[in-house]
Amino acid sequence: MSTVPSTIWRMLAQRTARKPLPRGLDAAWDAAGGALARLAPRRARFLGEAARVLAMEKEFAELTEARLREQAGQMRELFARGRERPDDRLRAFAMVREVASRQMGMRPFLEQVACALALEAGCVAEMATGEGKTLSATMPATIAGWRGRGCHVVTVNDYLADRDAAWMAPVYRFCGLTVSAVQGPMAAPDRRHAYRCDITYCTNKEITADYLRDRLALGRLSNLSSALLARLVDGSGAGTDRLVGRGLHYAIIDEADSVLIDEAVTPLIISGDAPNAEQVEAYVQAAALAPALVEGRDYRLNQRYREVDLTAEGRRRAEGLAAGLGGVWAGARRREEMVNQALVARHFYLLEKQYVIDEGKVVIVDDFTGRLMPDRTWREGLHQAIEAKERLTVNPPKDTFARISFQRFFRMYRKLSGMTGTAAEAWREFWQIYHLPTVVIPTHRPIRRVHLPDRVFATDEARSRAVVEEVARMHQAGRPVLVGTRNVRASENLSALLTAVGLEHAVLNAVRHREEAQVVAGAGAAGRVTVATNMAGRGTDIKLGRDVAEAGGLHVIAAERNDSARVDRQLFGRSGRQGDPGSAVAMVSLTDELLARYAPRLGGLLRRRYAAADGEIDSASARRVIDAAQRRSGRVALRQRKDVLRTDDWLDEYLGFAGRET
Repeated sequence: MSTVPSTIWRMLAQRTARKPLPRGLDAAWDAAGGALARLAPRRARFLGEAARVLAMEKEFAELTEARLREQAGQMRELFARGRERPDDRLRAFAMVREVASRQMGMRPFLEQVACALALEAGCVAEMATGEGKTLSATMPATIAGWRGRGCHVVTVNDYLADRDAAWMAPVYRFCGLTVSAVQGPMAAPDRRHAYRCDITYCTNKEITADYLRDRLALGRLSNLSSALLARLVDGSGAGTDRLVGRGLHYAIIDEADSVLIDEAVTPLIISGDAPNAEQVEAYVQAAALAPALVEGRDYRLNQRYREVDLTAEGRRRAEGLAAGLGGVWAGARRREEMVNQALVARHFYLLEKQYVIDEGKVVIVDDFTGRLMPDRTWREGLHQAIEAKERLTVNPPKDTFARISFQRFFRMYRKLSGMTGTAAEAWREFWQIYHLPTVVIPTHRPIRRVHLPDRVFATDEARSRAVVEEVARMHQAGRPVLVGTRNVRASENLSALLTAVGLEHAVLNAVRHREEAQVVAGAGAAGRVTVATNMAGRGTDIKLGRDVAEAGGLHVIAAERNDSARVDRQLFGRSGRQGDPGSAVAMVSLTDELLARYAPRLGGLLRRRYAAADGEIDSASARRVIDAAQRRSGRVALRQRKDVLRTDDWLDEYLGFAGRET
């Protein structure tokens, strides 16, 4: 393998970067193409091909282990040379099925093979929770490994990357492939070795950060020719010898909706310290000034976009309050920016919702997963404004060395596919942003989960009482209960209420997360009660304990609707896995954040109408308003993600001298 061509990520990315998002009539034409592509009978085709794969089972089952290993070697040579015929792909899948059966005691069934075929065809496959996506990915990953250009299997956290790589390794090694996992604490030599393997399991954050670090190492090199010339001239490789990556050929994205949609808005940034004592002091001063301004008179809040607008009176008052401070406060624009940021931190970024304090530091909590993100900071002074608000040590803002959004990064791959339990709602976005068609794979066994209608309450207090009563009722019936909350604060408040009535339970959130896999794995035991943020929605199956199925299975309660219907469906999907019985219900309040942000007027009308109510409300109109607010939230989020991608395109066009990917 040639070292320079195989490690220069930028040169590969330049050839594979996709076109900017279309606008106007082009956008309408592209959307129409996506709608037509959705009508294609892909599911029937993949299920038909999967049946042909299963029909080859006897042929491979009769082979000795030595003969099966020999056939794997022949398959590798065939795919490495690019001489495979259409039917060779199906034979390869059949062979991997047999290998998985012998090495792991797990033979992929029809629907898993159909999912694998969808991945190989460059689709996003929706496959229900517990249906075996991890095993499905081994088939297209094996073929990609045989082709010799590397395959990245991308997931949402280090634990899953390490677990899945170790779990599936026997299959890959039997097929003559090397496999490894990239972990956060890894040193550069270990990362380089991991990326040199045929199949590399990693997280979206780690591989994107490695790409940016390699971009910085490349410096001014703009193409493959200049890299080769620099290597000949100075002999050191001109930075190429420090690269860890191998290129961006094929990625299989596990939890594709989380990686490609939910986390796509936040750019990943490589930054460095930029000490500025005067600016640090200004954040402390702004935090002290903010409480003196009055909402409604001096500023207005935009709940939907989490923005603050200073009024003319507010600008005059800010000028008066800052009189005599000097420095950055002397200029009107900078003064208003500082005050605005302090007000945003004060009203929209709350302790145990958007962040926690860990060892004296502000640590971001991911909105969609509920997990801590200790290596991330908010940009444009927001992180410093929150530190000042909490009276912590304010760290100076950092200089940005390189940045890229996950959207832009994953669009650089020559080939991309994904799998998740919830893709159908986002089919338009998968097509518009990534040109990936979506395929819904049927479950192996019929779904027996009962989805109960939403229960609506006038106040948060009434809803909380009802949640505790529902948990107690299910606990008494011997059924396990999983209660999903939106943030740390809500999970801790509910925990206190359960403790007050003597209900034993486990809590899983960004603060109490170290035993995540064990807590979730044991959440299906009889009478077990688990309170969790969204982090319990992905990665680990909840298997039912003894006699639990006869009692009705796992009962899932969403203690509040999320901004995204997909996140709710992920939570509900924890019950009723692989044909098990189960049930799910959402309990919502008219005071919930979803209504306040995305349906403030209608939500206000409902609150006034049911102001005297103290219990549950039987209101179809309230349910319709909640559904409408969730749909509006999805539209707003999609516009934001498109804006991020267009910003990347703008930077690429007008700041081209800085490099295409920086």
